[in-house]
Amino acid sequence: MIALKRIYDEESRSDGFRVLVDRLWPRGIKKEDAGLDLWLKEVAPSSELRKWYGHDTSKWDEFKERYFEELKGHEEEVGELLSKADGGRVTLLYAAKDREHNNAAALEEYLKKEMV
Repeated sequence: MIALKRIYDEESRSDGFRVLVDRLWPRGIKKEDAGLDLWLKEVAPSSELRKWYGHDTSKWDEFKERYFEELKGHEEEVGELLSKADGGRVTLLYAAKDREHNNAAALEEYLKKEMV
């Protein structure tokens, strides 16, 4: 099972395996207070793609297409997430304010397609 959560939200036991999927460390969060099991910045969008997107929701569909292409180059990391999700709950953590249009939401969509 895969879930999404802002890293600024309160940590919960029900989160299961907590993975930060942002390339940049979130502002205002101390590493020792993040409650992470893993920081997997390799599955985050490239800096170029992130800057191009700029949280402009009119680019959302194209962002996902480009991001999914990038993810094909990270089979090992994607496989690790799929393996963890197969064995229990994985919570993908992100810092973006937009809870629907962010890299973690796109990654969740990609992972669910890969699970089928």
